Amino acid sequence: MQVVNNVTEFTFLGLSQDPRMQLIFFALFLLFYIVIIVGNLFILLTVFSDPRLHTPMYFFLSNLSFVDIAYSSATAPKMIEDFVSEKKTISYWGCVTQMFTFHFFGCAEIFVLTVMAFDRYAAICQPLRYTTIMSANACIVLASLSWLGALGHSFFQTLLTFQLPFCNARVIDHYFCDVHPVLKLACADTTLVNMLVIANSGLISLGCFLILLASYTVILFSLRKRSAKSRHKALSTCGSHLTVVTFFFVPCIFIYLRPSTTFPLDKAVSVFYTTITPMLNPLIYTLRNEGVKNAMKRLWSRKFSLKEKLKG
Repeated sequence: MQVVNNVTEFTFLGLSQDPRMQLIFFALFLLFYIVIIVGNLFILLTVFSDPRLHTPMYFFLSNLSFVDIAYSSATAPKMIEDFVSEKKTISYWGCVTQMFTFHFFGCAEIFVLTVMAFDRYAAICQPLRYTTIMSANACIVLASLSWLGALGHSFFQTLLTFQLPFCNARVIDHYFCDVHPVLKLACADTTLVNMLVIANSGLISLGCFLILLASYTVILFSLRKRSAKSRHKALSTCGSHLTVVTFFFVPCIFIYLRPSTTFPLDKAVSVFYTTITPMLNPLIYTLRNEGVKNAMKRLWSRKFSLKEKLKG
């Protein structure tokens, strides 16, 4: 059956239609986006430039930083532009592309966070076998599976949504092209698609979140037999990871593990996993991670010593 589609572009309602609030949001989210880009680029530079950080933990941290840059870039630039634009539109294929990239990098973040939890479990609970479990080949395989899984998820999600007909409705009550707001515009029965979206996005979020909680529960129990210094070091690393996980997974589960109904709160909740979490990641991993802090100090000291040599 041929899909009837009379829509060439969509219009966003955005976070607010109040001109004053839009100017405030423009300045605020522009600052957030700059922090996301600079902070995550700085982590990437630090990890790649310091041989002491060429370990599985920091390999996955660099993956996470790259994901955060790409993930936030799927929505933030368009949202920031719309705050100062009279016409908040996106083309049909622009909407398709935005949904695909958003879910691709969003799902990649879910899988990378899950793999990072497995890495911490192996390091703390299986210290003698850690180098064997998390070998270079194992890290590459786990990272590759994360990216391939995210690609499959995003392709399926986007195909499910845009195989539906869109007749004349074109106003999206959101600030980016996400599944539930776009499904509301379809002029066809979306019951089956809604169920598949829950099975795809909702269960991935919930399943990975439960795996994360289980792994950290095992880690906490194993720490009871360790020295105070070992416990402090492990809890510092795991605590930062759990903070990121909570900020990211809880809003995702709230949005995607339910039928295609939208609430006024949805847009505010979406800000947490599209903007706040990618911005907090570099702050959390630098302020609460001794390895990253020491590497940054070494990086800055090398930079200043190089400047002194050039002056001399």
